[in-house]
Amino acid sequence: MKAIYDLPAPAKLNLFLHITGRRADGYHLLQSVFMLIDWSDTLHFEQRGDGQITREDLTTPLPADDLVLRAARALQGFAQTTRGAHIGVAKHVPAQAGMGGGSSDAATCLLALNRLWDLNLPLSKLEQIGLGLGADVPFFLRGHNAWVEGIGEEITPISLPQGRFAVVKPNQGIDTRDIFSAPDLQRTTPAAILSGFAAYSEAEADSFRFDFGHNDLQPVAQRLCPAVTEAIDWLGHQGLNARMTGSGSSVFAAMRHDAELADAPPGWQIRRCSNLAVHPLVGWAV
Repeated sequence: MKAIYDLPAPAKLNLFLHITGRRADGYHLLQSVFMLIDWSDTLHFEQRGDGQITREDLTTPLPADDLVLRAARALQGFAQTTRGAHIGVAKHVPAQAGMGGGSSDAATCLLALNRLWDLNLPLSKLEQIGLGLGADVPFFLRGHNAWVEGIGEEITPISLPQGRFAVVKPNQGIDTRDIFSAPDLQRTTPAAILSGFAAYSEAEADSFRFDFGHNDLQPVAQRLCPAVTEAIDWLGHQGLNARMTGSGSSVFAAMRHDAELADAPPGWQIRRCSNLAVHPLVGWAV
């Protein structure tokens, strides 16, 4: 039986997230820098000959029809293959955290099954499938830290220096739809430019600055989920300047010193993370 084991699905942090407008169809226009980190899920794939696609939850129970199953079915239908798969998911990246865990799982699934099923589809086809699953999936498929614009489909690879980050996920999550539908969401932030981000970041080359811009979703999230404010304040007491990532409840801060990160409220998930230069599966499809 063909199988591929121990494939990573790393999370991401949004170094900033600006909402610059809204399209007529309701989709929000954004600008952000997506950065891969070493907080990761692990997936296992075994080929099935009966065409069935099944999933086994190895850690946290997942929804009955999650993005992994949807990705596998979408690829199977696109390729018109009769092959199936049994997928094991060891979930470590928290849900509703703004860290892209589900999208990263979907991307790893597409890359793995493209290889397991001998489909040899190019990356452009996988991205086409991925965009139908979620706006963040193409980013994880490409596998590079990136300047992201549009609704998430305009992806420009960038290089980022190595850094260490404190990442905190309080025990409450936030539904993305609740944030983007909020009437008080800031949707008119002036557009930034990539060269402006690069110039700002290079201003202090010896201690790379990860505090460019802001997260337009954060004020709404703090109103909907007080734990976001609590996590930001808690990191502030550790001497760290924190902000929220993405549309979830996780917050992060660049660590320029070895903060103790002690006495957190019960139920919080806290990690010291490093950023990744590239996704571990970069090059699995070209």
